[in-house]
Amino acid sequence: MQSVESLATLWPIFVEVLPRVARIAVLVAVGVFVANLAVGFGLVEYVAGLSKYLTRPANLPDEVGTAILTTAASTTAGYGMLAEFRESGRLSDTATLVAVTINTFFGFVQHIFTFYAPVLIPILGLRVGLMYVGARAAISLGITLTGVLAGGMLLSRADARLDDVPTDADTDAAVEADGRGPAEFDTPETTRAVIREAGAKTWPKLKRLVPRLAIVYFLVTALVETNAAVWLLERTTGVQTVTDVTGSVTGLLGLPSAAVPVIAVFAFDTTVGAATIAPLVGEAFTPRTAVATMLVGGIVSFAVSTFKRSIPFQYGIWGARFGSKVVAVNTALKIVFIGLALVVLLVP
Repeated sequence: MQSVESLATLWPIFVEVLPRVARIAVLVAVGVFVANLAVGFGLVEYVAGLSKYLTRPANLPDEVGTAILTTAASTTAGYGMLAEFRESGRLSDTATLVAVTINTFFGFVQHIFTFYAPVLIPILGLRVGLMYVGARAAISLGITLTGVLAGGMLLSRADARLDDVPTDADTDAAVEADGRGPAEFDTPETTRAVIREAGAKTWPKLKRLVPRLAIVYFLVTALVETNAAVWLLERTTGVQTVTDVTGSVTGLLGLPSAAVPVIAVFAFDTTVGAATIAPLVGEAFTPRTAVATMLVGGIVSFAVSTFKRSIPFQYGIWGARFGSKVVAVNTALKIVFIGLALVVLLVP
């Protein structure tokens, strides 16, 4: 009887986790496959022309530009490409952290078209909506530029060359030996060979990644759904509710008391949070305090999403050790730059 009750408790968690893991696995597979195709076909030379203004000042290989630009379409696929570059030895851990940091703004760009423009700005109104999206864009861009600066300081030009990518000298030598130009190597058989090799390199990656993703996502979701995470938070910090935290923060920042419920709602649903604050602009909130409140709500929301989604995803992609470093860097930079944005908005 107890086993039946346990199954009834865990089954909804399986139903929630499996589609999410499957979607991430597909996007990572696409990212890794495209990364291998880009290297195999030499497509990175064309992408490098677009991304070199970011990768070269950061002392990153031109190939990383492919992953960075891919992030604008799919963050998961972009991360999958970076994971492939790292695991194949093309990127060091430090270079990978720099690349992940530079990715931030491009991950934000896709949300402009899928969420901010069609959903959030209509809810908030043009003025407040553009101020909020502009603040988020400035925060993301600041993090990206920090990544470029960090790469310039921490990496050397030697890190920008991938050992297994043919150089101009290698190509010239091949032409001399064979008597044909590069275009003549691009035969149907060569194309099929590159595609087969890309697929062969993708499959082992998925075999390692998918089980790890499934296990971590299941454990984290089980903690959340059974309220074990809330119980642990209460026992270790003494915090009873989200409003305990938000009340202290709003008081410190001098935000209206009406900000407390708004931030609490933001922690769990950004859209509902925006709908909650929109009617209060001009009454309890000025446009600047409204944006500041939503940014604070974004910090609380980020804390929740880090535990529920980011940690499982990063651990699944990188493993626990390096995934923890990625989470730590992302979290620290976002808090710092959101803090700077709050200073700009609230200091008279």
